[in-house]
Amino acid sequence: MRGLLAAHDLRPSRALGQNFLADPNTARRIVRLAGVGPGDRVLEVGPGVGSLTVALAEAVSPGGEVLALELDRHLLPVLSEVVGGVPAVRVVQGDALTADYDTLLGGRGPWTMVSNLPYNVATPLVARLLDEVPQVRVMSVMVQKEVAERLAAPPGTRVCAAISVKVAYHATAAVVGVVPPTVFVPRPKVDSAVVRFERRPAPPVDVPSPEALFALARAGFAQRRKTLRQALRPRLGAEVEAVLAAAAIPPMARAETLTLEQWAALARVGR
Repeated sequence: MRGLLAAHDLRPSRALGQNFLADPNTARRIVRLAGVGPGDRVLEVGPGVGSLTVALAEAVSPGGEVLALELDRHLLPVLSEVVGGVPAVRVVQGDALTADYDTLLGGRGPWTMVSNLPYNVATPLVARLLDEVPQVRVMSVMVQKEVAERLAAPPGTRVCAAISVKVAYHATAAVVGVVPPTVFVPRPKVDSAVVRFERRPAPPVDVPSPEALFALARAGFAQRRKTLRQALRPRLGAEVEAVLAAAAIPPMARAETLTLEQWAALARVGR
C-alpha cells in the first residue's frame, strides 16, 4: 500500500478523510458481511486505491459489476493500475453527495452499496441514498464505530439521533462487525464498524409527509438536552403543547426517548 502511494507521489488527504483499507483479509470479510455474490451490481463509494474494489470484483464475477465512484481525481491513476484490467469494474470520478444516480446506475435495480466511507460524509450520504436512490436495496458501509452505532440505533434508545429516525423509516439496520485501526493507512484513532442496511418494502409507519417527520426529528434532536416542549417550540410555536398532547407524548419527554411510532404520531398532528 505505502509503495503504491509512493510510486504515484501521493499521500492520504486529511481534508477528504482518507484512511485506505490495507488488509486483503479484512476486505474479503467486508464482502462476506455484505452478502454479495456472482451477478450482483455493487456501488462502491470512495474506492481509494482499490483494496475493497478487488475483493468485490472477485465476489461478483462472473456476470456482476462494481461501479467505483471516486471523488479524488489524483487517485484515478492508482485505481487504473490496480483494477484497470478487471472487466467487472467501472471507475467513475465524481462526488457521491451530488452524483446523478439515475444516470450512474442506469435506472436499474437492485444495487448493493459496499463502501469504506470517509467519516465526514457517512451520515449525509446514507441519508441521501435512503431518501433518493431506491435502486440501492442493501448497504454495507464501514464507518467510525460511534457513527455506525448511531446509524443503527432504534429510535427510543440512548444513542439514537435524528438520522436514526430516518434510517428506521426506510430500512432495518444492524452493526455486523468491528474493524480495528491497524488495517488502515494511515491508522485512524478510533475503531471502525460495518453497519448493514436493508431497505424496507414499505415504511413501518404512516405519515402525511416523510419530510415533515424528519424535520420534527431534526428539531427535537437539535438540542437533545432540552425537553421536547422546548426543543420543538421553534418549529411548532405556540401550538407545541397542544400537538404533544394530541400525540399522547409528555411535554417533558426528550427526543431520545421517542419511538418511531411516537415520532409518526407527532408528524400526523403537527404538520
